[in-house]
Amino acid sequence: MHRILLIDDDEQLAAPLATYFARFDCVLDSATRPSAGLVKLRATRYDAAILDVMLPEMDGFALCREIRRESDIPIVMLTARGDVMDRVVGLELGADDYLPKPFEPRELVARIQTILRRQRTLPASAAASTQRRVFEGLEIDLAKRAVLRAGEVVELTGTEFELLALLASEPGRMFSRDDILNRLRGHEAELYTRAVDIVVSRLRKKLEPLDCIKTLRNSGYALAVGKAAE
Repeated sequence: MHRILLIDDDEQLAAPLATYFARFDCVLDSATRPSAGLVKLRATRYDAAILDVMLPEMDGFALCREIRRESDIPIVMLTARGDVMDRVVGLELGADDYLPKPFEPRELVARIQTILRRQRTLPASAAASTQRRVFEGLEIDLAKRAVLRAGEVVELTGTEFELLALLASEPGRMFSRDDILNRLRGHEAELYTRAVDIVVSRLRKKLEPLDCIKTLRNSGYALAVGKAAE
Protein backbone atom coordinates (compact mmCIF):
# COMPACT_ATOMS: atom_id res chain seq x y z
CA MET A 1 0.00 0.00 0.00
CA HIS A 2 1.39 3.38 -0.99
CA ARG A 3 1.55 6.26 1.48
CA ILE A 4 1.11 9.80 0.14
CA LEU A 5 1.46 13.11 1.99
CA LEU A 6 -0.78 16.06 1.09
CA ILE A 7 0.34 19.51 2.29
CA ASP A 8 -2.53 21.92 1.71
CA ASP A 9 -4.06 24.48 4.07
CA ASP A 10 -7.60 23.69 2.88
CA GLU A 11 -8.90 21.76 5.90
CA GLN A 12 -11.93 20.56 3.94
CA LEU A 13 -9.85 18.86 1.26
CA ALA A 14 -7.91 16.12 3.07
CA ALA A 15 -10.71 13.93 4.46
CA PRO A 16 -12.72 13.34 1.25
CA LEU A 17 -9.50 13.04 -0.76
CA ALA A 18 -8.17 10.42 1.68
CA THR A 19 -11.37 8.43 1.29
CA TYR A 20 -11.02 8.57 -2.49
CA PHE A 21 -7.34 7.57 -2.44
CA ALA A 22 -8.19 4.56 -0.26
CA ARG A 23 -10.18 3.13 -3.18
CA PHE A 24 -6.87 2.85 -5.04
CA ASP A 25 -4.91 1.20 -2.25
CA CYS A 26 -3.27 4.46 -1.14
CA VAL A 27 -3.09 5.99 2.33
CA LEU A 28 -3.26 9.77 2.18
CA ASP A 29 -1.85 11.62 5.20
CA SER A 30 -2.12 15.38 5.41
CA ALA A 31 -0.71 18.52 6.95
CA THR A 32 -2.09 22.04 6.69
CA ARG A 33 1.22 23.80 7.40
CA PRO A 34 4.62 23.29 5.77
CA SER A 35 6.38 22.93 9.11
CA ALA A 36 4.09 20.06 10.09
CA GLY A 37 4.50 18.52 6.66
CA LEU A 38 8.29 18.58 6.92
CA VAL A 39 8.12 16.89 10.34
CA LYS A 40 6.00 14.10 8.84
CA LEU A 41 8.28 13.69 5.85
CA ARG A 42 11.29 13.32 8.13
CA ALA A 43 9.58 10.85 10.43
CA THR A 44 7.71 8.64 7.95
CA ARG A 45 8.57 7.05 4.63
CA TYR A 46 6.22 8.41 1.98
CA ASP A 47 6.03 7.33 -1.65
CA ALA A 48 5.03 10.78 -2.96
CA ALA A 49 4.07 14.27 -1.79
CA ILE A 50 1.40 16.67 -3.04
CA LEU A 51 2.09 20.37 -2.39
CA ASP A 52 -0.25 23.30 -2.81
CA VAL A 53 1.41 26.48 -4.06
CA MET A 54 -0.53 28.80 -1.74
CA LEU A 55 0.48 27.90 1.82
CA PRO A 56 1.05 29.72 5.11
CA GLU A 57 4.60 30.01 6.58
CA MET A 58 6.17 29.47 3.17
CA ASP A 59 4.73 28.98 -0.29
CA GLY A 60 4.78 25.65 -2.10
CA PHE A 61 7.84 26.66 -4.11
CA ALA A 62 9.93 27.30 -0.99
CA LEU A 63 8.61 24.06 0.48
CA CYS A 64 9.53 22.14 -2.68
CA ARG A 65 13.03 23.61 -2.51
CA GLU A 66 13.34 22.60 1.15
CA ILE A 67 12.20 19.04 0.46
CA ARG A 68 14.60 18.73 -2.46
CA ARG A 69 17.51 19.55 -0.15
CA GLU A 70 16.74 16.37 1.77
CA SER A 71 14.85 13.97 -0.48
CA ASP A 72 14.17 12.87 -4.05
CA ILE A 73 10.57 11.89 -3.19
CA PRO A 74 8.23 12.41 -6.17
CA ILE A 75 6.39 15.74 -5.87
CA VAL A 76 3.17 16.89 -7.53
CA MET A 77 2.40 20.62 -7.31
CA LEU A 78 -1.16 21.94 -7.17
CA THR A 79 -1.14 25.21 -9.12
CA ALA A 80 -3.59 27.97 -9.96
CA ARG A 81 -5.55 27.20 -13.13
CA GLY A 82 -4.02 28.89 -16.14
CA ASP A 83 -0.97 30.15 -14.27
CA VAL A 84 1.79 28.77 -16.47
CA MET A 85 4.52 30.44 -14.40
CA ASP A 86 3.50 28.44 -11.32
CA ARG A 87 4.05 25.26 -13.30
CA VAL A 88 7.36 26.46 -14.72
CA VAL A 89 8.74 27.50 -11.35
CA GLY A 90 7.61 24.25 -9.71
CA LEU A 91 9.31 22.15 -12.38
CA GLU A 92 12.47 24.24 -12.17
CA LEU A 93 12.64 23.58 -8.43
CA GLY A 94 12.38 19.82 -8.90
CA ALA A 95 8.68 18.96 -8.93
CA ASP A 96 7.81 15.88 -11.01
CA ASP A 97 4.37 16.97 -12.18
CA TYR A 98 1.73 19.63 -11.71
CA LEU A 99 -2.06 19.77 -11.62
CA PRO A 100 -4.13 22.95 -11.91
CA LYS A 101 -6.84 23.69 -9.32
CA PRO A 102 -9.69 22.92 -9.22
CA PHE A 103 -9.02 19.32 -10.16
CA GLU A 104 -10.85 16.03 -10.35
CA PRO A 105 -9.67 13.56 -7.66
CA ARG A 106 -9.40 10.83 -10.29
CA GLU A 107 -6.90 12.88 -12.27
CA LEU A 108 -4.76 13.49 -9.18
CA VAL A 109 -4.78 9.76 -8.43
CA ALA A 110 -3.85 9.04 -12.05
CA ARG A 111 -0.88 11.43 -11.87
CA ILE A 112 0.32 9.82 -8.63
CA GLN A 113 -0.14 6.30 -10.03
CA THR A 114 1.88 7.22 -13.13
CA ILE A 115 4.74 8.54 -11.02
CA LEU A 116 4.73 5.49 -8.75
CA ARG A 117 4.64 3.17 -11.75
CA ARG A 118 7.68 4.93 -13.20
CA GLN A 119 9.49 4.51 -9.91
CA ARG A 120 9.20 0.73 -9.95
CA THR A 121 9.32 -0.03 -13.67
CA LEU A 122 12.46 -0.21 -15.81
CA PRO A 123 12.35 1.36 -19.25
CA ALA A 124 10.59 -1.01 -21.64
CA SER A 125 13.69 -1.38 -23.77
CA ALA A 126 15.88 -2.46 -20.85
CA ALA A 127 16.21 -6.21 -20.69
CA ALA A 128 16.88 -7.90 -17.37
CA SER A 129 20.42 -8.67 -18.47
CA THR A 130 21.22 -5.04 -19.28
CA GLN A 131 20.35 -3.21 -16.10
CA ARG A 132 23.65 -1.31 -16.10
CA ARG A 133 24.55 1.11 -18.85
CA VAL A 134 28.16 2.27 -18.80
CA PHE A 135 29.45 5.17 -20.88
CA GLU A 136 32.54 7.37 -20.80
CA GLY A 137 32.27 9.17 -17.47
CA LEU A 138 28.69 8.04 -16.85
CA GLU A 139 27.20 4.90 -15.32
CA ILE A 140 23.48 4.20 -14.93
CA ASP A 141 22.23 1.35 -12.77
CA LEU A 142 18.60 0.80 -13.76
CA ALA A 143 17.90 -1.74 -11.02
CA LYS A 144 19.22 0.44 -8.19
CA ARG A 145 18.12 3.68 -9.87
CA ALA A 146 21.61 5.06 -9.29
CA VAL A 147 23.79 7.31 -11.44
CA LEU A 148 27.54 7.83 -11.22
CA ARG A 149 29.33 10.68 -12.96
CA ALA A 150 33.11 10.15 -13.05
CA GLY A 151 32.63 7.72 -10.16
CA GLU A 152 30.65 10.17 -8.00
CA VAL A 153 27.01 9.63 -7.09
CA VAL A 154 24.57 12.06 -8.73
CA GLU A 155 21.33 12.65 -6.83
CA LEU A 156 18.43 12.76 -9.30
CA THR A 157 14.70 13.13 -8.85
CA GLY A 158 12.53 10.32 -10.19
CA THR A 159 11.66 12.27 -13.32
CA GLU A 160 15.29 13.23 -13.98
CA PHE A 161 16.36 9.59 -13.64
CA GLU A 162 13.60 8.36 -15.95
CA LEU A 163 14.56 10.94 -18.56
CA LEU A 164 18.22 9.92 -18.44
CA ALA A 165 17.30 6.22 -18.55
CA LEU A 166 15.07 6.85 -21.57
CA LEU A 167 17.81 8.68 -23.47
CA ALA A 168 20.36 6.02 -22.48
CA SER A 169 18.10 3.23 -23.74
CA GLU A 170 19.03 4.23 -27.30
CA PRO A 171 22.15 6.43 -27.28
CA GLY A 172 22.31 8.73 -30.26
CA ARG A 173 18.60 8.47 -31.01
CA MET A 174 16.69 11.74 -31.04
CA PHE A 175 13.67 11.72 -28.74
CA SER A 176 11.17 14.47 -29.50
CA ARG A 177 9.59 16.44 -26.67
CA ASP A 178 6.27 14.74 -27.37
CA ASP A 179 7.98 11.33 -27.17
CA ILE A 180 9.46 12.24 -23.80
CA LEU A 181 6.21 13.65 -22.39
CA ASN A 182 4.21 10.62 -23.44
CA ARG A 183 6.80 8.04 -22.35
CA LEU A 184 7.46 9.59 -18.95
CA ARG A 185 3.91 10.51 -18.04
CA GLY A 186 2.43 7.31 -19.40
CA HIS A 187 -0.46 9.00 -21.15
CA GLU A 188 -1.13 11.50 -23.90
CA ALA A 189 0.19 14.54 -22.14
CA GLU A 190 -0.94 18.09 -22.55
CA LEU A 191 1.55 19.54 -25.01
CA TYR A 192 3.44 21.51 -22.42
CA THR A 193 6.82 21.06 -24.04
CA ARG A 194 8.60 23.57 -21.85
CA ALA A 195 8.26 21.04 -19.03
CA VAL A 196 10.63 18.75 -20.93
CA ASP A 197 13.10 21.58 -21.52
CA ILE A 198 13.11 22.41 -17.82
CA VAL A 199 13.78 18.84 -16.71
CA VAL A 200 16.54 18.51 -19.33
CA SER A 201 18.10 21.73 -18.02
CA ARG A 202 18.02 20.41 -14.44
CA LEU A 203 19.58 17.14 -15.52
CA ARG A 204 22.33 18.85 -17.51
CA LYS A 205 23.34 20.93 -14.50
CA LYS A 206 23.59 17.85 -12.32
CA LEU A 207 25.73 16.02 -14.87
CA GLU A 208 28.20 18.89 -15.34
CA PRO A 209 30.99 19.02 -16.40
CA LEU A 210 29.91 16.02 -18.48
CA ASP A 211 28.25 17.35 -21.65
CA CYS A 212 26.28 14.37 -22.88
CA ILE A 213 22.74 15.60 -23.62
CA LYS A 214 22.56 17.18 -27.03
CA THR A 215 19.77 19.38 -28.33
CA LEU A 216 18.60 18.92 -31.90
CA ARG A 217 17.10 22.27 -32.80
CA ASN A 218 13.32 22.13 -33.13
CA SER A 219 13.47 18.36 -32.78
CA GLY A 220 14.36 17.06 -29.33
CA TYR A 221 17.16 15.55 -27.31
CA ALA A 222 19.67 12.72 -27.56
CA LEU A 223 22.31 11.15 -25.36
CA ALA A 224 25.65 11.70 -27.10
CA VAL A 225 28.36 9.93 -25.12
CA GLY A 226 30.63 7.08 -26.06
CA LYS A 227 30.42 3.68 -24.42
CA ALA A 228 33.15 2.91 -21.91
CA ALA A 229 36.02 0.78 -23.10
CA GLU A 230 35.68 -2.90 -22.28
